[in-house]
Amino acid sequence: MKRVFALVSSVLIMLATPISAFAHDYNIGDLVIEHPHIPATVKAAPVAAGYLTIKNNGSQADRLLSVSSGFSEKQQIHTMTLIEGVMRMRPLKEGIEIPAGGEVSLQKGGNHLMFMKLSEQMQAGELRDVVLSFEKAGEVKVGMIVIDPADLEDDEEKASDDHSNHSGHSN
Repeated sequence: MKRVFALVSSVLIMLATPISAFAHDYNIGDLVIEHPHIPATVKAAPVAAGYLTIKNNGSQADRLLSVSSGFSEKQQIHTMTLIEGVMRMRPLKEGIEIPAGGEVSLQKGGNHLMFMKLSEQMQAGELRDVVLSFEKAGEVKVGMIVIDPADLEDDEEKASDDHSNHSGHSN
């Protein structure tokens, strides 16, 4: 009986905890991969995007070369650019450089991971494994948490609110 109570209590605590509390990081060499996540998809969606931040604590640049997954037929590193008033997405065949002592954020509206020809729906709360391949650091398996897209919008609004009064600083 005590085990059942403990299990039920643990599940209730997890359900009541905000998704941001489950933030997770991965290390490989001098690189730190922070908050890897995928927005949940609708049932028949053929694609999903992946977002994360890569920090390079080393003295040499590295390069994210590729991504692979078991839940999509094709994976690429993409960028979005505005061309003649239209947002265009294209693969970054050379990958993305992570500068020494710097960081790169793969985020909505910019560089991101692209998972095409999904084999199944991405549902909030799932953890999806992907492998990131770097030029110098090698390969690392990363668990990307699937989150409700509304949670992403709430985070973006909070960040926007946090910076809305910066123009009024006085000395």
